[in-house]
Amino acid sequence: MSTTVLTAAAAPPSSATDEGRWLRRVLIATAIVFLALFLVLPLITVFVQAFARGIAAYLDAFREPDARSAIRLTLTVAAISVPFNLVFGVAAAWAVAKFEFPGKSLLITLIDLPFSVSPVVSGLIYVLLFGSQGLFGGWLQAHGIQILFALPGIVLATVFVTFPFVARELIPLMQEQGNAEEEAALTLGASGLHVFRTVTLPNIRWGLLYSVLLCNARAMGEFGAVAVVSGHIRGLTTTLPLHVEILYNEYNFVAAFAVASLLAGLALVTLAIKSVLEWRYAGDLAAGARH
Repeated sequence: MSTTVLTAAAAPPSSATDEGRWLRRVLIATAIVFLALFLVLPLITVFVQAFARGIAAYLDAFREPDARSAIRLTLTVAAISVPFNLVFGVAAAWAVAKFEFPGKSLLITLIDLPFSVSPVVSGLIYVLLFGSQGLFGGWLQAHGIQILFALPGIVLATVFVTFPFVARELIPLMQEQGNAEEEAALTLGASGLHVFRTVTLPNIRWGLLYSVLLCNARAMGEFGAVAVVSGHIRGLTTTLPLHVEILYNEYNFVAAFAVASLLAGLALVTLAIKSVLEWRYAGDLAAGARH
C-alpha cells in the first residue's frame, strides 16, 4: 500500500506533462520560424539575387577596380586592427584576471565602452578630434598628416569598435583557470614571460582563437564608424560594406548582392569555425573550473 502511495505521489500529473510538452513544442517552433524569417531567408535572398543574372555577371562584380580596391582595403584594415586588438586584449585580460591593482574596475568599464556606444558616435568622435575643425585638425594639416578620409582613420574607427572582443572573451577564461599553475612555475624559477608563453598561452589558446575570429568578422563587416570617417571616396576609402551601399544606391543590384554574398559567405564560414572553437572553448572553461 505504501509503495503504491509513494509511486502515485512521485508521478507528475499528466496535465502538467502535457502542458510542458506543448510549451516546449511552441517555443521550438517559434525559434525556428524566427530564425527562418530573420536569418535564413535573408541569406538565401542575398545569394539568389547575387546569381540572378548568372555566374558571369556575378564574377564581373569582382573584376571592377572599385570592388578590388574595397576588398584590398577591407583586408588591410583587418590585418592591422586585429593584431592590435590581439595584443591589447591579451595584455588587458592578463592584467585583470591575474593581478589586483588600483583602477581595475575602471579598466573593465573602459573595455566595455564600445559595446555601449553607437559606432556612428565613435566615428563622430574621431571627426571632432582629427577633422579640419577638430581638436588636432590644425596641427595635423600643418604637418601634412591625413587621418580622416584615409586608411589611418578607418583603422582607428575599426580598432575602437572591435577592441573589447579579445579581452572580454579571455577575462572569464583566465579567471576560471586561476593562478595556481602560474604561481607554481614562478616558484620553480621561471620568468614571467616564460610562464606566459609555456603555461598561460597554451591554456587560453582556444578562447584566443575564438575571440580573434569574432574580432576579425566584426572588423571586416563594420559599417557605421567606418562610414563616418572614410568620406566614401570610391576606390580609395570604401570598404566592402560601404561598396555594397554605393552599388545598391546606384541600383546596381546584382553587383551589390554579389559583393554582399562575399560578406555573407564570410559570416557562414565564421559561424562554422565559431561552433568548433566554441566547443573547445567550453572545454577550456570546464578544465579551468576543475582546477
